[in-house]
Amino acid sequence: PHIFMSIHTAPWFIVVIMSGFIFKFSCAIIRPPRDGGIRYRGLTQEQIRSVQVLPVDYEIEYICRGNRVIVGPKVRKCLPNGTWTDLSQSSRCLLLCPRVWTSLENGRVSSWPVGPPVEGTVLHYSCLPGFILTGRNSSQCNKMGKWVTPKPVSASFMVSCHRHPSSKKKLYIGALFPMSGGWPGGQACLPAAQMALDLVNKRTDILPDYELELIHYDSMCDPGEATKLLYDLLYTEPIKIVLMPGCSSVSTLVAEAARMWNLIVLSYGSSSPALSNRQRFPTFFRTHPSATLHNPTRVQLFQKWKWTKIATIQQTTEVFTSTLDDLEERVKEAGIEISVRQSFLTDPAVAVKNLKRQDARIIVGLFYETEARKVFCEVFKEKLYGKKYVWFLIGWYADNWFKIKDPSINCTVEQMTEAVEGHVTTEIVMLNPETVRGASNLTSQEFLAQLMSKLGGKNPEETGGFQEAPLAYDAVWALALAFNKTVGPLKAKGHRLEDFNYNNRDITSEIYRAMNTSSFEGVSGHVVFDAQGSRMAWTLIEQLQGGSYKKIGYYDSTKGNLSWYGNDKWIGSGPPADQTVVIEEFRYLSQKLFVSVSVFAGLGILLGIVCLTFNIYNSNVRYIQNSQPYLNNMTAVGCMMALAAVFPLGIDGLHVHRRQFPVICQFRLWLLGLGFSLAYGSMFTKIWWVHTVFTKKDEKKDKRKVNQHLEPWKLYATVCVLLGIDILSLMIWQIVDPLHITVESAGVVYGYKGLLLLLGIFLAYETKSISTEKINDHRAVGMAIYNVAVLCMITAPVTMILSSQQDASFAFASLAIVFSVYITLVVLFVPKMRRLITRGEWQSDAQETMKTGSSTNNNDEEKSRQLERENKELQKIIQEKEERVSELRNQLSERQALRSRRRASTVTNQNHSSPPIAITQSDPSLYQPDSKISRNNCHTSRLQLLYK
Repeated sequence: PHIFMSIHTAPWFIVVIMSGFIFKFSCAIIRPPRDGGIRYRGLTQEQIRSVQVLPVDYEIEYICRGNRVIVGPKVRKCLPNGTWTDLSQSSRCLLLCPRVWTSLENGRVSSWPVGPPVEGTVLHYSCLPGFILTGRNSSQCNKMGKWVTPKPVSASFMVSCHRHPSSKKKLYIGALFPMSGGWPGGQACLPAAQMALDLVNKRTDILPDYELELIHYDSMCDPGEATKLLYDLLYTEPIKIVLMPGCSSVSTLVAEAARMWNLIVLSYGSSSPALSNRQRFPTFFRTHPSATLHNPTRVQLFQKWKWTKIATIQQTTEVFTSTLDDLEERVKEAGIEISVRQSFLTDPAVAVKNLKRQDARIIVGLFYETEARKVFCEVFKEKLYGKKYVWFLIGWYADNWFKIKDPSINCTVEQMTEAVEGHVTTEIVMLNPETVRGASNLTSQEFLAQLMSKLGGKNPEETGGFQEAPLAYDAVWALALAFNKTVGPLKAKGHRLEDFNYNNRDITSEIYRAMNTSSFEGVSGHVVFDAQGSRMAWTLIEQLQGGSYKKIGYYDSTKGNLSWYGNDKWIGSGPPADQTVVIEEFRYLSQKLFVSVSVFAGLGILLGIVCLTFNIYNSNVRYIQNSQPYLNNMTAVGCMMALAAVFPLGIDGLHVHRRQFPVICQFRLWLLGLGFSLAYGSMFTKIWWVHTVFTKKDEKKDKRKVNQHLEPWKLYATVCVLLGIDILSLMIWQIVDPLHITVESAGVVYGYKGLLLLLGIFLAYETKSISTEKINDHRAVGMAIYNVAVLCMITAPVTMILSSQQDASFAFASLAIVFSVYITLVVLFVPKMRRLITRGEWQSDAQETMKTGSSTNNNDEEKSRQLERENKELQKIIQEKEERVSELRNQLSERQALRSRRRASTVTNQNHSSPPIAITQSDPSLYQPDSKISRNNCHTSRLQLLYK
C-alpha cells in the first residue's frame, strides 16, 4: 500500500529485473516510512511487486501522504557493500504545523531541531531590544499538526522621541532561502539579506515612514516544497509586497505564478536563461546574472586557445538546458563545433563513459555542486583528466567542493583532487573588486567582515551561498531604493505603499518602473538591469592550480574586452589539442625483407624463362604437343609477369618521389592483373575444355568427341576473352579513379577473381579421374589450380587486414605470389622435363616415333575403354550363370524328394515277398545331375577373361 510509481523509464533495469537475474552486489528492498511510500524510478507496478533486490547505484526516493513532509534522508542509494546510504538516520513522514508560528513581529524565533516545523518541533520566542513578550516563550508542534500554545506577540514598553515602533508602517517581503538541497545558498544569503534590512531600517533618508520585514522559509531548492511554501506566503497574513526566491527551479515556479497576484519578484540566486523571457515572467528581476553570461567568456577562451571542437555534459534541468542551447548558438557563430553532447538525470556514469569513448578533449560541464562530485568521481575512474583534457565548470561552487565528503560517491579526497586539477571556471563577478562605498556606505571588504561576524566564525568554504551573499545583500537594497522611488509618484496618485494588495496593479506598475530604472553601486558591483530584468556584470575566469583557485583573467561581455593575467598553468607544455591530432608519417618497408623477396622473385623469373625455353624447344615432341604447349607458354609468361609485380609492390618513398607513387601503383596493378589472367586463364581454359568434353553421360556422344579433332583456336579465344575482361576493367578503373583504390572497385575485382577461382576448383575436382590424349597434363593443371586458389583466397583478406603494417602486408602478399608461381611452374613443367630426360624422348626420337606409330598402339585410353567393355560383358555372363545354377538346384531338390518316395515304396514291396532291386550309387542316371549343366562344367576359356 505504500508503493508509488514514477513515469521515468529505465529499459536497462527493466530487462534485468524481468529476466530474474540476481546481482552479485545488490541491496534488498527496504520498507517505506509510516504514512509514506517509495518511488522506484523506471519500474512498473507489476515489476515493483516481484522485485526482490535492486542494483548498485540505484536510488529510491521517499514520499509522504497528504500534508506530511519527509524528515531525514529523502533519497537513499544502493552501495557496493549491499547497504543503503544513511541507514543510521531514520526517515519519517510527519505532519506539518502552520509556518506562521515560525516568525514573530519585532522578535526572533529559533527552531529545534532545525528544519520544517513538523510534529515534535519546538519553537523558542524572544523579542528585539525595546519590546516585551506577551504569551509563552515556546510552543511545540503536536502529532495532530497543530501548535500546543497560541502564538505570542511582542509589545513595546518604552517610547523614544526619535523612533516609535508604531510610527512606521511595515512592508513585508516574502522570501524563500534554500538552506539545503542542490544549492544550499540560504546559509549565507539569508544573513546577508538580514544585514541589509537592518541597515535600511536604520536609514532616515530611505523609506523614513516604512520598515521592511522579511518573512522567509526554507525551500530546500525543491520546486515541490516551494509550491507549499508559496501557498503559505500568499494565503496567510500579512500581505507581502514582493517575493524573493532563490534557486532557478524555485524562481521559475514563483515568477510564473506571481503575475496572477500582481507581485514583483526579485531573485538573488537564479541563473537560468529561461527566466529572461519577459512574456512568461513579466514581473521578474534578478541581481544574479543569467547563466548565458558565461557563454561569451567561454567562446572567447576557445578562440584564444585555438579550439574548434568541444564537448558538453549537463544535468537535465531547465537552467542547464537553456544555457547549453545558448552556447550552441554562440559557438556555431564562432565556427566551433560541439562534437559530443551528453546529459544525465542523477547518475553521470554512462555520460562520462560516452565522452571517453568519443574522444572528447575540451569539455563544458553544467551541473549543480552535488552532481559535480559524482561526475568527477566517474572522471577519475575513466581517466578523463590530465594533460590531454580541459574541463570548464561553473564558478559558483564552494572553493573546496571537491573535498567535501559525499556518501553518494566512492572516491577519496585525493582521487577527487587529482581529477579536478587544472579545470577552468567562469564566474560572474559577485564582489566588487574596487574599494568603493556604494548605496549602503560599505565597501565590499567591510561587507565581508560583517558577514563573517554574522556567520559566527563558520568556514566560508563550507557555507552554501557565500559567493552569492553580496547579490542577496544588494537585492534588498535594490528593493528599498525602488520602494523609496515610488513613494512620491504613488502619493501624487493618491496611493501609498501600505495600501498594496494582490489586486492593485497601479502600485505594482510603479514598483516595476522603479526597478527597471535602478542603477547604484553595491557591494557586488554596479547594479543595473537589462530589458529582460537580468543583471549585467563582468565574468571572472579562474583555474584550479595546486588544489586552489587562481584568477587568470576578467571578461567584459558588453565591450568584448578580455583582461588576461597570463598566469594560466597547464599539466603539459601548453593548452591541449581539442581532438586527436593525426600526424602523417611515412613508414618505409624493411630493405632486408624487400631484397630477400626480390631474390626469390628473380629466381622465379629465371625458372620461368627456363620452362618457357624448354617448352618452345620441344614443341614438336608428341608428348609436349598433347599438353597444348601454347597455353603452357602463356602460363609461363603470366607467372613471370606476376613475379615482376613483386618489385613495384615493395617500392616506397625510400626509392621514388611521392609524385611517382600513382605510376608505380598503376604499373604494379597492370602487371599483377595481366599476369594472373594469362597464367590462371590458360590453366582454367584447359580444365574447362576437359570438363566440357568428358563429363557427359552419353557414351556415343563421348566417342564422337574423342575422335573429333581438337581446335586450338577455341582455347586461345577463351584465354583472350579472360584477358580482355581484365584489360577493360583496368582501363575503366584507371580512367575513373586513377590514383586511389576504392572499396567498391576492389570489391568488384575481388568478386570476379574469386568466382573464377571457385569455378576452377570445381572443374578440377570434376575432371580428376579423366584421362585424355588431347590434354595429357590436365591433372597437373588441376593441382596447380588448387594451390593458386587456396593461396589467393587466404592472401586477399589477410593483406586487407594487415594493410596498416607495411612489412607484414608486403611479406604476405609477395610470398603468396612467389609460392603460387613456383608451385605452378614446378607442377606443370618439371614432370615433362623428367619424362623427356628419363625416356630420351627428344626431338630426334620423336620423328621416328611418329613414323612407326607405336604410341598409338600403346594408348592407355584405348586399353582402358576395352577393359571396361569386357568387364561389362563378363558381368552379364556371370549373372546368367548364377540364374541357371539356381534353377538346377531346384531341379535337384525335386529329384531327391522323388527318390525318397521310391525308396519307401520299394521297402514296402519287399516286405510283401517281392525280390529286391539292386540300386547302386554309381548309377549316374539316378544320382548325378546332367554333366552339361553342372556348375563345375563352366568353360575354362571364359573364366580366363575375368583375369586379363
